[in-house]
Amino acid sequence: MIRRVTKYRSTNKAENHMNSDAVRSTLRVTKALADIQRVRILMMLGAGELCVCQIVEVLALAPSTVSKHLSILSAARLVDMRKEGRWAYYRLPEGTAGAFARPVLKWLDKTLKNDGTIEQDAKNLRRVLVCDPGSLCRQQRKRE
Repeated sequence: MIRRVTKYRSTNKAENHMNSDAVRSTLRVTKALADIQRVRILMMLGAGELCVCQIVEVLALAPSTVSKHLSILSAARLVDMRKEGRWAYYRLPEGTAGAFARPVLKWLDKTLKNDGTIEQDAKNLRRVLVCDPGSLCRQQRKRE
């Protein structure tokens, strides 16, 4: 017996409402928060704007991996990016753009205040911030 699979379309308004912008935004945020590396990035950005090479150095991940994580965070509107020549800088969103992300970031900050990994990242970030981003980038390219 052959069964034909047909696409199911709901006529229920409540189910159709699940495709709203608010639901899609919520799903992007929860996806972004579902990875420890992305949470670590958000916590680091609480210290201020960072170059991708600085984030790579603290996380000890490949630049392409960090870029993918930053792309997901950006799609969730949890980070803002600006380019300056070859360099890409990320920061937490500010102003009206940050209104969406602020409650999430505040919750993360409160929840992870005494987490050992986050504390170690902050310590490593302080070490990285005294280095020239250009030098960091050159060192990272040599390691690849």
